[in-house]
Amino acid sequence: MNLSLVLEMASSTLDDRPAIVFGDRQLSFAELDAAARRCAAAFLEMGATGVVYFGANDLAFPVAVFAAAFADLPFIPLNYRLGEEQLAPLVEANRGAVMVSEGTDLPGADPAMLVPRDRLLDPTFRARGEVELPPFVDPEEVAIVLYTSGTSGTPKAALLRHRHLTSYIIGTVEFAGAEEDQAALVTVPPYHIAGLANLLSNVYAGRRIVYLETFDAPTWLDAVRRHGVTQAMVVPTMLARVVHHLDGAPADTPSLRTLSYGGARMPLPVLEAALEAFEGTGFVNAYGLTETSSTIALLGPEDHDAAFAGDDVARVRLGSVGKVLPGIEVEVRDEDGTILPVGEPGLVFLRGEQVSGEYQGGNAVDDQGWFPTKDRGWIDADGYLFIEGRADDTIIRGGENIAPAEIEDVLRRHPAIVDAAVVGVPDEEWGQQIAAVVVLGAGRTASVDELHDYCQEHLRGSKTPYRIEFRDELPHTPTGKLLRREVLADLLR
Repeated sequence: MNLSLVLEMASSTLDDRPAIVFGDRQLSFAELDAAARRCAAAFLEMGATGVVYFGANDLAFPVAVFAAAFADLPFIPLNYRLGEEQLAPLVEANRGAVMVSEGTDLPGADPAMLVPRDRLLDPTFRARGEVELPPFVDPEEVAIVLYTSGTSGTPKAALLRHRHLTSYIIGTVEFAGAEEDQAALVTVPPYHIAGLANLLSNVYAGRRIVYLETFDAPTWLDAVRRHGVTQAMVVPTMLARVVHHLDGAPADTPSLRTLSYGGARMPLPVLEAALEAFEGTGFVNAYGLTETSSTIALLGPEDHDAAFAGDDVARVRLGSVGKVLPGIEVEVRDEDGTILPVGEPGLVFLRGEQVSGEYQGGNAVDDQGWFPTKDRGWIDADGYLFIEGRADDTIIRGGENIAPAEIEDVLRRHPAIVDAAVVGVPDEEWGQQIAAVVVLGAGRTASVDELHDYCQEHLRGSKTPYRIEFRDELPHTPTGKLLRREVLADLLR
């Protein structure tokens, strides 16, 4: 199966049902299919080797995705927040591709290959001659190229083939299973795997997608109410802003059945406040990576509800990412590759049909199909997967491995703190010492001594930060991942 077939099946079954909504404009499944085929022919006539998309969410995004699929070209979304210096090498690396952008000023792009986003929705943008679309797209072909640097470095081009993405879709979604009133609100950016997975899975399910170009809490809440949104996905920073905006008031979103979150670690205080504000909504924690074609583990509504009801075991499991999906295998190994027993932390490895682990110029998957996530974690006796953070983030103090996330969770529970970052700084005696940087809430105060004592009350001495500093904000990616390398660089200046 391939991505073009995902839309072909949906359009032939659902026809005039609304598929995509953006502002006061919308496309039905049939209109999306027709626009994608028209653009695919135009791209092929231009001699394109790929389809680069440089912009935010709007109607042009799904058209570009499926046009690339129909044309058997890789779809390559770029981070529209990048500066010219960061963007230029990515544009150069994809020089033969069509460049779909906001206007005609994409730095370094070939003017002959530039197509403004609005042109994709213009019926006059079409091939001038007869262009045959490929009758069959091999599932082994590259469907998506995503540039991922995670939280620590130069972007790598992750390659997702059609079979990886369709394996995820078929394994998690019932074809045309959505009721006509169902709508999904999408605010994650197009260059993130979650944005692409939301598009593909909701089209396959037949669920209307409502796009917001940019996120802010009042607009997001208004969109949920106005469009009768039944499903939504947010990253932790978004949910934190919604909770802050509500300030203890109920969300008043009766249509919202499911609210999923992921992309970064969710602070427990934010989740607890959200569970109270969105009473009656099922919460889902979705864990996945770019290289795994999106979600590989879920913590479902029943686990959240049990924790909120006071179940101590379920409350502990709120710190997990749930259980892996059917078809996914997980192992936790030590540095030497030995499989570790239940409850012992180590390096997380994954295997399954949706797992790619392939990059331009190399493949991280071993001969047995195992992909090293570079996350540290452990599995409990009932199969719940706990992710402690990136292996590179682990602080090694006097030979002891310390997960920053555990300390950050404690700090965020302090009533004066709204955000926290913990890193290891070089130390001649211990190898590394623990340093914390915190952000205080508006009008809140706290001293270094107070926070030090607070940590000692909730953590053993070896995990108490020896250094605590205050900042107005912390650096995060647009999807909410903490940029520890920038925090550390700031402390070492």
